[in-house]
Parts: sequence; structure tokens; C-alpha cells
Amino acid sequence: MTTTIETEKQSGVDEQLREAIASGKRPQRPSAFSSSFTFASRALLRIKHIPEQLFDVTVFPIIFLLMFTYLFGGAIAGSTSAYLQFLLPGILVMTVAQITMYTGVDLNNDIRKGIFDRFRTLPIWLPSALVGALLVDAVRYTMASAIMIALGLLLGFRPDGGFIGVLGGVALLVFFSFSLSWIWTTLGLIMRSEKSLMMASMMVLFPITFVSNVFVDPETLPAWLQGFVEINPISLLVTAVRGLMHGTGTFEQIGWVLLASFIIMVLFAPLTMYLYRNKK
Repeated sequence: MTTTIETEKQSGVDEQLREAIASGKRPQRPSAFSSSFTFASRALLRIKHIPEQLFDVTVFPIIFLLMFTYLFGGAIAGSTSAYLQFLLPGILVMTVAQITMYTGVDLNNDIRKGIFDRFRTLPIWLPSALVGALLVDAVRYTMASAIMIALGLLLGFRPDGGFIGVLGGVALLVFFSFSLSWIWTTLGLIMRSEKSLMMASMMVLFPITFVSNVFVDPETLPAWLQGFVEINPISLLVTAVRGLMHGTGTFEQIGWVLLASFIIMVLFAPLTMYLYRNKK
């Protein structure tokens, strides 16, 4: 008899507990758009609390532009003013391309801290953590571009393409940088430490940004080096951005950049997602 009463009491407790846990309606699964912007907000909050993260898009662009303009302007173009017209679009591309690696660095940090595993257990669209981070990086690229162009205008940069040309050049640069970031997210999932990822990314970025048409006309280079510069994606981007800003851009130049961007995304976006799903 006592056992029966205890069983009934336990059953009543279990029923009350079940009702307390499942009394409300289960929340709906968030949309891909909503979850992506939630992760984007997370990245923005991190910048808010650690503002020194913005040094790479505020201080470095200024240092690069001033240093290269006044160190090499007189020697290469005869005057800093003339060289600035040629250099600024190129140095803009180089600076923004080099900061794309921090997308992979942030992802690698999340993996090492364990929060990556928590994200994968959430009932959300799986790529949203990556897409949200990439969206914020696009904001950072735009910020770096705005700072450099504003400084360039103060120094004497005069784009013949006007506001529309400058805007088109920045938009093309941001789109290409967005595609380039997928390479570093792939490496961020493969590399076992932040330092190894940064070393690997710089081994790629330094050659393709410096051995390009950023600083000099490729016609001044040795013949064997001109071939690499002509097919270098950074050179294609610099040519298109420079053309748009100075009003001489062509659809062919823009088309080559868009093609290179799509090829990078087609190769590395699926690879990133495969590694993201199967990371152990």
C-alpha cells in the first residue's frame, strides 16, 4: 500500500515537472537571415568592447599610404602628387586584401576556445556563424576604404571618375575581399593555431600583393615577371579599381575581377562548409 502511494506521488511529481518544462510553445527555428545577423551583431559587440581591433582598418591604411607616397613618389613618378594618383587605388586594394586574413583568425580563436562546438549544436542555419562574421568584415573593408580615400583627397588625390567611379571601385573591392575571406576561413578550420594561420596567410598575401601592379607599371618589370603580374588576381583588381576611379574602367576589367571572385567562392565556400560540418 505504501509503495503504491509513493508511486502515485512520484508519478504526480513527474507530471508536474513535465508540464513545467513543456508548458510553453517551442520557439520557431530562426531564419538564415536572422541567425546570420545575430552573429554579425556578436562580432560588432566584440569590436565595441575591444576597439583596438580596428587598428588594422584605421591606423595601418594611413601609415601605408603616407609611407609609400612620400618614400617612393619622387623616385618613381617624379612627384608625390603624380604618384598618389597612381598609387592610391593600388595601396587601397593591397591594404584591404591583407586584412581579410583576420576572418580566419577569429574563426580559429573560436575553435580553440570551444565556442565553435557550441555553435554547431544550436538549431540554426549552420553557415550563419561564418556568414555573420563575413558581413561584419565587409563593413571593416568599407571603413578602411573610406579612411584611405578621405586621406587621399586631403593629400591631393583627384579621381576623374568622380563619386560614382570611387563608389564602384570600393564596391568591387569589397566584393572581391568577401570572396578572398573564404580562403582564410578554410585555413582557419585546418590550422591548429592562430600563429600558424597568420604565417600561412602572409606567405600567400605578401607575394600576390607586392608582385603586382600596385606600386609600378608592369611594363617596367622583367619579362618573366610580367606574365605572373598579368594573371595575378590582385593585379586584375587593381586595374579595375584604378580604372573605375579615374574614369577609364571597362566592362572587361570588371568582368575579370568578378570571374576571379566567383571562382574563389566556388572553390573555397563549399570546402569551408564541409570542414565546418565535419570538424572534430
